[in-house]
Amino acid sequence: MRETASDFMARALYEPGRGYYRRPVGPWGFEGKDYYTALDLGPLLGETLALRLEQAWERLGRPARFTVLEPGAGRGWLGRDLLQGARGAFAEALVYVHRDDNPAARAMAGEALEPWVGKGRALFLREDEPIGPFAGAVLSNELFDALPAQPWRWTGEVWEREVLTLDGPGWEAADPGEAGDWFAAQAEDGLHPGDGSIWCEDLPKRVAELCAPLQAGLFLAIDYGESAPRLLAKGADLRRYKGHTVDGRWWEEPGESDLTADVDFTRLEALVRAQGLGEATQSSLSRWIREHAPLAEWEGQWQALDGATRLKRMENLLQLTLPGMMGERFRVLEAWR
Repeated sequence: MRETASDFMARALYEPGRGYYRRPVGPWGFEGKDYYTALDLGPLLGETLALRLEQAWERLGRPARFTVLEPGAGRGWLGRDLLQGARGAFAEALVYVHRDDNPAARAMAGEALEPWVGKGRALFLREDEPIGPFAGAVLSNELFDALPAQPWRWTGEVWEREVLTLDGPGWEAADPGEAGDWFAAQAEDGLHPGDGSIWCEDLPKRVAELCAPLQAGLFLAIDYGESAPRLLAKGADLRRYKGHTVDGRWWEEPGESDLTADVDFTRLEALVRAQGLGEATQSSLSRWIREHAPLAEWEGQWQALDGATRLKRMENLLQLTLPGMMGERFRVLEAWR
């Protein structure tokens, strides 16, 4: 038996009925779960995104319908926070489309989005269902780091890929093809022994699929990741999340623990640009929040809240903005059509 790490990741996460993201019970949150996201911390990410999307709506000339497609939408909490945060005429134009085939996610999203479903402002789409052309936004939160990815490393003489054998994980020499050309081109001072990175074979197809129906508007991706040179310099591998503990033992407990990989944001931006989008920018999530959130306005509004609620809001904001906290571990890519 010999299986590449990327094939193992695909099976462990997405095998029907058995994969981690195809189980009937959700894996997210704090107590008794494996990991949490920015959405577990509070609504401020969604509220900031609602304001940013309103700016995109204004830029498009305030269309009567502004569609937001979220692939890998999970529990629907981001859609819920967006819809709750939208105001005025923009709220009337906003239509949120949840796309995720995870059965546990779909069930939880049905509850989270129920107030807007009957009004036609929240819709559900299967991953194999096409969506027609629309003006609005494609918004992803921790989507690309869950795509099956293959670790590669340079020995100084050959490229090796990570594999799983009957004796456990290991490395074998292999031809990286396009991945090797990309890595060599991105190495700022040439390749050195031990350099390595992650290669997601499906990334071009996913980006093209998401960009195709966006006639006009904003593409916005939030994810773990780095630039291609930084990934190469530090080396890269798959991460396993189990009981809020993170390690590199990706081969253990398939279907019972989450697997992720850093996103190559240099490549992601290049692929988005190749689909005809422009004005692409990148930043840390913490910087993006500080740029787009109405911090002074929030400070005034929060004074009227009870102490416990105000404290939760402040903790939510600090997690998203302070150095070393969650906001610094994520990057944001924006691009426009």
